[in-house]
Order: sequence, then C-alpha cells, then structure tokens
Amino acid sequence: MKVLLVDDSKLFLSGLRNMLEDSDIEILGTALSAQEAIEQAKRLQPEIVLMDVQMPGESGIEATRAIKALFPEMKIVMMTVSESDAHLYDAIVAGASGYLLKSMPPKDFLEALIGMSRGETPLTPGLAAKIMAEFARRGQQRDTQSLTLDAENLSPRQAEILRLVAQGWTYKKIAESMSIHERTVKYHIREITEKLHMKNRSQVLVYASRHFSANHSGTRKDKI
Repeated sequence: MKVLLVDDSKLFLSGLRNMLEDSDIEILGTALSAQEAIEQAKRLQPEIVLMDVQMPGESGIEATRAIKALFPEMKIVMMTVSESDAHLYDAIVAGASGYLLKSMPPKDFLEALIGMSRGETPLTPGLAAKIMAEFARRGQQRDTQSLTLDAENLSPRQAEILRLVAQGWTYKKIAESMSIHERTVKYHIREITEKLHMKNRSQVLVYASRHFSANHSGTRKDKI
C-alpha cells in the first residue's frame, strides 16, 4: 500500500507517518496544502491519499475533486477532527472513498485503512448516518426516486448484501452469514455500484443506509 499524507499540521503528519510506517505501510511523501497535494499526487502516483478536509486556502475537498479528475482510480480517504463536520456530503460527492476521524484509536484507524485492500469502505462508525442526514437535508428526492428504480434491477442476493451493508456489516461477516466467499461479496458490491450508477463504494454505503433506514425500518436485524 503506497500512501500520500496531506495535512497542514507538520506535527500531525509526523505522528501519522510514524504510525503507518510502523505497520509496514509505505509513505511516498507528505503535503501541507491542497495545491501541494495535487502536485505530489501527479509526481508520486500513490495508491491512496489520506487527505485532511480543512486546510488554509483551498480545502481538501477541492484537492480531492482535482485529483479524481486527473486520476479517477486513485483512492482518497478524508480525515476530519469531528463527526459533525459540515463537509461530509461534499467529500463523498467529490469522489472520496472514505472518511476517518483523526481521533480514532490507532488500531481502528489502521484496520479501516487496511480494509481498503479487501474492498471495504473506510468509514468511521456514525459518519454514514451523518452523510445520510445531509443527503436528506439537501432534498435529493429526484435522485432518490431514480436510485430506487435502479435498485429494482438488483438480484435478491445483491439486495440482501445491500441490506447488510446498511447495517454496518463487514464483507467478511456478510460472506460468513451467506456461506459464500468474501471475493464473491466484493464482486456483488462492484455490480451494485454499477447498477446504481454510483462513483464508489462509499456512495453505495450511504445509499444503503438511507434507503433501508427509510423503507425497511421493520426489517429483521440478523445477528451472528
């Protein structure tokens, strides 16, 4: 895993770099501003960019939008200090693949980041609900109707996987509960992403949370 770190705090960057390198994650470089992040992304071609949301001048969201325009396959994970960050929605729309709190315990932060290699979405628990609420606040009724129609094209198995994703289940847990291989779950998630015409899996997670919370509140909650 080759990573570029972006934050306007040198102290935070140093601590984050040490934590990741201690876990054998390769740090290609660091950037202190949005513009420097764009330049470093062009030069270093990282697999993942860990991007601070709010920085002086251009924001991390603006940098994300620019980087994704140049490198659509590059994964960008936003970092924020608060679950109440007002920019959650904008980051996902800009193409961010996930959202993590800077205050997360190091072990949880690492597990969420490493989970990307298994096709999981690094999204701090609780943030999906915040993003969902922002979708609702912005009145995405027309988009919701369109997505609901698209969801009718999902197979029964894909619909069930989407329901479990909405409950916060990991791909591994879903695979175990359905007696299938984890890579089969990943395949279905890719199919769901395409059928719903979404940019990435984090948008699928947000859609699943919103759709099933609103329309399937009485659905039985399975446990393992």
